[in-house]
Amino acid sequence: MNISAIVGEELTAVEFVQDYLQLRFDGPLLTLYAWPAVLLSDYSVAFGEPEYRNSLCAQIGETVEEAELDEGNALTVKLENGTVLALSLREEDLDGPEAGAYSATGSPTDQMEF
Repeated sequence: MNISAIVGEELTAVEFVQDYLQLRFDGPLLTLYAWPAVLLSDYSVAFGEPEYRNSLCAQIGETVEEAELDEGNALTVKLENGTVLALSLREEDLDGPEAGAYSATGSPTDQMEF
């Protein structure tokens, strides 16, 4: 699946919805059923650690520089400030059959799961 439509787009919202995360860009929507690591320039933060939510929300307003979805391996979203959102998509690292979904328009009607 190609998620390159988010390259050049601004992260406009980070939404915590019960047990999953939604990352909204100017149009596209990335829904993650597993929690990505936030790789900052000095350190990284994982779900459950202090400052995880703050680190993610601090990225609102940043523009996507690179985005890659390598199904069965990893999802990486690099922002222009150097922060990387990284999620392992390896079967042994996931709790369910799907790791997330992507919608190029932001609508749930056209989202594709990965």
